[in-house]
Amino acid sequence: MAILSNALRGALGPEAAIYALAAVGLNLHFGYTGLLNFGHVGFMLVGAYGTAVPVIAWGSPLWVGILVGMACAVVLALLLGIPTLRLRGDYLAIATIAAGEVLRYLYRSEWAEPLTGGVFGITQFANGFYAFNPFTGPLALGPLNFSRNALWVMTVGWGAALLAALLVALLVHSPWGRVLRSVREDEMAARSLGKNVFVYKMQSLVLGGVMGALAGSLLAINTQALSPDVFMPILTFYLWTIVILGGASRIMGPILGSVVFWFLLTSLDSLLRQAISSGVIPTSVLDSSDVGAIRFAAVGLGLMLLMLFRPAGLLGNQKELRLDVR
Repeated sequence: MAILSNALRGALGPEAAIYALAAVGLNLHFGYTGLLNFGHVGFMLVGAYGTAVPVIAWGSPLWVGILVGMACAVVLALLLGIPTLRLRGDYLAIATIAAGEVLRYLYRSEWAEPLTGGVFGITQFANGFYAFNPFTGPLALGPLNFSRNALWVMTVGWGAALLAALLVALLVHSPWGRVLRSVREDEMAARSLGKNVFVYKMQSLVLGGVMGALAGSLLAINTQALSPDVFMPILTFYLWTIVILGGASRIMGPILGSVVFWFLLTSLDSLLRQAISSGVIPTSVLDSSDVGAIRFAAVGLGLMLLMLFRPAGLLGNQKELRLDVR
């Protein structure tokens, strides 16, 4: 029962909501536009620090910080997109993964420490967010137990993820979205029809980056403790796993993918730790410090098996994929 309750808390909790929101932005990049963004964590980083720094350094309201974080994501998208989007897609992949690491080292540097806190980070900057918390107490519903603050972050996080998914649904079913899909399928054909492929790619990169920045803001607000080393490159690959698991170019794919990803991750973690503590798995075979690596390896193996049977993801259209392969 404890394993199930932990898994459900992981699948519905604040982290799952935050990752779902970030994955919606990545799905717009890759699923609908075909952009290989391997540095989505960079957008989350500038969104998180853009939110926290104005509050700590200048005493600004939190909503001003969130707007600053979104503006930073727009600037980052322009800096990445202008030199790379006219070239092949793999140039964007190289630029984005490098940009994410450069930004992480820049924000943790001694030079930036007066603003970012360097390796020590920033804490206690989101009190204004929790001041508007409408929940009066924790939730205890069967196996589900969430604190008052976690409920507030979940409400905002899942609401933002669903609104972002709705926005993407409206956009991709518009003429603008049809051009995006044509760029993904055949860029040369889109150009031959007179479409400015560069502009459409840039618009997609900016919009998806802003969604990533909002997810970074919520990630910072949830923990109230911000450090550059939170934004490691592996976080981007968690988001890719979520998008592939749920189904790329599917509106609800990132939402379902995040729920399933965190359910599996949390349940495996709880199962292994209980097996070690009860002696079912001897500590000579597996130590508690190895649980993190084992659970990720197991999720990766599960994803590989899923790709064998449902290569388009849980919500993907397998018939469309088979037609594309032919």
